[in-house]
Amino acid sequence: MHSSKVERIKYLSNILNNASRAYYAQDTEIMSNYEYDKLYDELTCLERETGVVLANSPTVSVGYEAVEELPKERHEAPMLSLGKTKSREELLSWLQGNPAILSWKLDGLTVVLTYREGKLAKAVTRGNGEIGEVVTNNARTFKNLPLRISFRGELVLRGEAVISYSEFERINREIEDVDAKYKNPRNLCSGSVRQLNNEITAKRNVEFYAFTLVKAQGEDFGNSKQAQFDFLEAQGFDVVEHRLVTEENVLRTVEEFEKKVETYDIPSDGLVLTYEDIAYGQSLGSTSKFPRDSIAFKWADELRETTLKEIEWSASRTGLINPVAIFEPVELEGTTVSRASVHNISILKSLRLGIGDRITVYKANMIIPQIAENLTRSDTVEIPESCPVCGEPTQIRQINEVQSLFCTNERCAAKRIKAFTLFVSRDAMNIEGLSEATLEKFIDRGFIHEYADLFRLGCYRAEITQMEGFGDKSCQNLLDSIERARNTTLPRVIYGLGIDNIGVANARMLCRYFDYSMERMQKADVETLSAIEGVGEVIAAAFADYMRDPDNLRKIADLMQELHLEVPEDPQSRTLENKSFVITGSLNHFSGRNQLKELIEQRGGKVTGSVTKKTECLINNDIQSASSKNRKAKELQIPIVTEEEFLEKYITES
Repeated sequence: MHSSKVERIKYLSNILNNASRAYYAQDTEIMSNYEYDKLYDELTCLERETGVVLANSPTVSVGYEAVEELPKERHEAPMLSLGKTKSREELLSWLQGNPAILSWKLDGLTVVLTYREGKLAKAVTRGNGEIGEVVTNNARTFKNLPLRISFRGELVLRGEAVISYSEFERINREIEDVDAKYKNPRNLCSGSVRQLNNEITAKRNVEFYAFTLVKAQGEDFGNSKQAQFDFLEAQGFDVVEHRLVTEENVLRTVEEFEKKVETYDIPSDGLVLTYEDIAYGQSLGSTSKFPRDSIAFKWADELRETTLKEIEWSASRTGLINPVAIFEPVELEGTTVSRASVHNISILKSLRLGIGDRITVYKANMIIPQIAENLTRSDTVEIPESCPVCGEPTQIRQINEVQSLFCTNERCAAKRIKAFTLFVSRDAMNIEGLSEATLEKFIDRGFIHEYADLFRLGCYRAEITQMEGFGDKSCQNLLDSIERARNTTLPRVIYGLGIDNIGVANARMLCRYFDYSMERMQKADVETLSAIEGVGEVIAAAFADYMRDPDNLRKIADLMQELHLEVPEDPQSRTLENKSFVITGSLNHFSGRNQLKELIEQRGGKVTGSVTKKTECLINNDIQSASSKNRKAKELQIPIVTEEEFLEKYITES
């Protein structure tokens, strides 16, 4: 019996780690919050019962692993996660007669800020709790964050970077491709804060709310958590909404927060209770994962039992076919709900769904409908062997341990319509007046077969003016927009082609690398593409495969006949020819390392990812850093220069 429980512990540890990695590091979801919490609680009970805790157990590890694209930094003290409860009675007993601060538990990305001499010096994400990612330049764009404060000592604080629901909806409204829309504010915020180019971060209107003061050099707060909040507010920080509570009013205050969450614009997945007496809280110490001075309260999900009526299969531009559960309508958190995404085949199989099954549903974070459990588990839902749109065969593919269903027909109507929708979108060709519905009508009438046909719609002017919703004026507006779109740039074209994993930033990067030559990009092999910093094997393979397809090449050639590409200005000089540089750490004069890299490449230089004997110099504003790149540079006697020193020596003089 003991051995079977240990096996169950191993299984739960692996599946929860996979789910956590997908959620935090890849911004995807392979199981619902409800299912994760349920399995996590089961694992905790088994570990307590058997005394067995594995090294990779999510009960002793914290958060996600930092990704490679951003510089990493170790936190001065480990950032532990919080113990949690859904029981109000447990919350009450936890106080033990002590006053405490009750505040929102915001659902974004935790960031640690350091100020020195009144200026923002550093911003680091929580990462895995021990090592985070340096996002200083991105933090400078948080719309409510003070870049200068009156306090001159060293100040370290923690807070949550968030994107409001209203901002999330605004951003999604501007994305015409349904498949490209963001799934939830937390994922959007995580991706925004961890951008390599802070110009993108700035456009997302990220906000920051402080929730913990770690250090304020020389300040005395009289042992009061509330005094720390007051101090942070006086420095200009927005602090998380909070209330001072006791045993007498804590449950009533929880109810007040609960009512407010229904209309609260900032994503929240619960509350946090922290002892007001700082010394008392610190005296309690911590476990290997949880501090004992705080506890998280998560809303008890409002569950409703209903009957599964059908599974709807929704096709997308990439060929991905998503399962959507349709059930008898139920009231949840004040609204009527009748459908919920099942996300992928892996989740569908784990729920063992069948038509007519009794299921329980809830709203994740009181917002997004999800299936909590399948009470019947008849497991009779059949995965379609043919696409619901074109009728051609489907295929189950496993990517990052997640099974998903795809249509194998490259000419599927769903792919075509959504591909054209992306092509005319704002970040691609930016053609106004071509909604998905209008494109579908044009395709059905035979006006459009490939991208180049969009620029020949004038041939069908007479027919278009007779279509419902069109007249002479609206038709002319459309044709004018198409004419304007002829003058474009190569990065917009590359992005608009809809190549797997090629977003706006990757399109720009590839164009710069190949000197804005479509011919050079089409001839590049996987090895060449993989060697480009920021391009992995997956992106390289997808791009090379697309450019090897004869039909794609024909369509591109046809399209290019209709366009007038703006050619970037020639570099001012080639003063850095045959010189190799390495950039690390945060920058002050550039929006990100890519911008400095672009400047170096314009001057004929090269930027690599590692320090070698051929490196001209290492650019690092923290010359005293003990980072591996600094150590390697010193070992090879390669100069380490600050950003200012680099500009003065290599740019200004030239």
